[in-house]
Amino acid sequence: MSDKSSASANSLKPLERDRHVIRFAGDSGDGIQLQGQQFTVASALSGHDLATLPDFPAEIRAPAGTRYGVSAFQIQFGGDRITTAGDAPDVLIAFNPAALVVNLSHLEPGALIIVDADAFTEQRLKRADLATNPLEDGSLEAYRVCPVDITSLTVQAVKPHGLGSKDSARCKNFYALGLVLWLFDQPREPTMAWIEEKFGRLPDVRDANLTALNAGHAFGETSELSHHLVQSTTPQAPLDSVEYRTVTGAEAIALGLLAAGELADTELMFCSYPITPASSVLHHLAGLEDAGVATFQAEDEIAAVCSAIGASYAGKLGVTSSSGPGIALKGEAIGLAVAAELPLVIVNSQRAGPSTGLPTKTEQSDLYQAVYGRNGDTPIPVVAAKTPGHCFDAAIEAVTLALRHMTPVILLTDGYIANASELWPIPDIDAYPAIPTRKPGPDESGSAFERDPETYARRWAAPGHPGFIHRVGGIEKDVTTGNISYDADNHQAMTDIRQNKVLNVAKFVAPQEMDQGVTGGLAVVAWGSTYGTIYQAVKECLAEGAQVAHIHITQINPLPSNLGEMLAGFHTVLVPELNTGQLATLLKDRLVIDVKQHNKVTGQPLTVTEIKNAIHEHASARLRDVAGD
Repeated sequence: MSDKSSASANSLKPLERDRHVIRFAGDSGDGIQLQGQQFTVASALSGHDLATLPDFPAEIRAPAGTRYGVSAFQIQFGGDRITTAGDAPDVLIAFNPAALVVNLSHLEPGALIIVDADAFTEQRLKRADLATNPLEDGSLEAYRVCPVDITSLTVQAVKPHGLGSKDSARCKNFYALGLVLWLFDQPREPTMAWIEEKFGRLPDVRDANLTALNAGHAFGETSELSHHLVQSTTPQAPLDSVEYRTVTGAEAIALGLLAAGELADTELMFCSYPITPASSVLHHLAGLEDAGVATFQAEDEIAAVCSAIGASYAGKLGVTSSSGPGIALKGEAIGLAVAAELPLVIVNSQRAGPSTGLPTKTEQSDLYQAVYGRNGDTPIPVVAAKTPGHCFDAAIEAVTLALRHMTPVILLTDGYIANASELWPIPDIDAYPAIPTRKPGPDESGSAFERDPETYARRWAAPGHPGFIHRVGGIEKDVTTGNISYDADNHQAMTDIRQNKVLNVAKFVAPQEMDQGVTGGLAVVAWGSTYGTIYQAVKECLAEGAQVAHIHITQINPLPSNLGEMLAGFHTVLVPELNTGQLATLLKDRLVIDVKQHNKVTGQPLTVTEIKNAIHEHASARLRDVAGD
């Protein structure tokens, strides 16, 4: 323990609550994300509900110790339903001065700060653009600060294993993890098993990391430390008696696509080009080849989507994935799939833009692009996932729409959903209905452009089927034969078919439901990854007696057929978004209603406090208007 901790030692008290928020922060090379992931697993196995927020720097390897190179991982866990990673951390573990100052704005007064005192050297302070040492200048008086010599204690602990000083210092993330596991009474065994598996072929590295983990835990147990850090026990969450696992949005999308292929009895072809934060979907699917998923990493975005279209033309289900910039490049090819009436799923993991924007930060700014962003009248269905676990069902829904209506479908997620994790009840796949397709039987014959009168979907006839020889391409085709047509009336008919095909999707999707709340007052209407924050904010406002409801839309285009009637039952509609008002515009356009907006474009998720303040503001404004009348 550094002597620097003595000034704040007496102010440290147990963290007595039924949920906690922890934030790990340091350089990208400090193993921050690994720390967070291992703590997440330990917390899940302890019976806690949880939600996480990985926060990556935009630079792949920024200079060590700089503010723009800080990586962070936040987790909220506890004995109640957890839907967000938390507004403000109760505990910040900072590995250097930059990690400390960058994350101070996230903390409330009284938060516990554990820092690696060894990192607060003159050189490291300079790299973090600090003129004085925060541990000595009084700037942290509002917090409970506990400096620990993490690096030197780690090097000392692992010295018997013969690693060099640099490799020894790399074990500090496990030392700090051991300390935090002790602090919150979480098990070490899952992390120990992971270390055994990961470094089993490197005995010295394995043993050093195990030693560091146990040394950090033992450090927390010592009587000397009991005056500074007091262990807190968190109650288990009242979870249903089903099997759970932690899952990220990217993992759930991959599993959902795999499940949808099984439900449709159709092989999957995933064609993608690497881009942050969408690449992880390709990574997960590439490991599922034994389950019948074919993956292809193309040389660019256009090649990726065209390859997926080719797969759909050949009778497989083509899927492609990207983020906003890549979706823009795919635009003309998506129009080709619309014109050719082929099933195609396009996963858009949104990030902050425009152009290259903030590659590692989250935003909801591609809704316009998804609904309107193609040349010509080119409507396609749009589905939005709302949580990491919901990505599984959203992927199945996107595949169902694509196959049932023979059309491209966009599935919207974002950087937060893709990388964040939550506790997910593993579904019973046998409970899901089969997904029908329009594939003709081997002995059938007819026109490939014979359409279902309800869905407007044509037959999904693959090349080589003798009974359904047809022509397909990007130039406008004849409504009955598929041959090239420049006829004016035919173009009108085909445009109407494409429009009605998407409008008719609303007849097949479930009616919109209210997630929670009461009618007659304020409706908070949202979409995408804001779900957890808004759910918690509305839940707390309802407990305070507010007349408020939460309505979360997952079917973006077309909107649910009953949504207009539902919103007519509220005095005020508030639409919070991580953009400048894109769903708000869509609701005004399609439902011709007045909405209030709450917008944020900082690259960070909304907070519960922000939403509660917006609810109280607009509810109070309504009361003032009524009083004025």
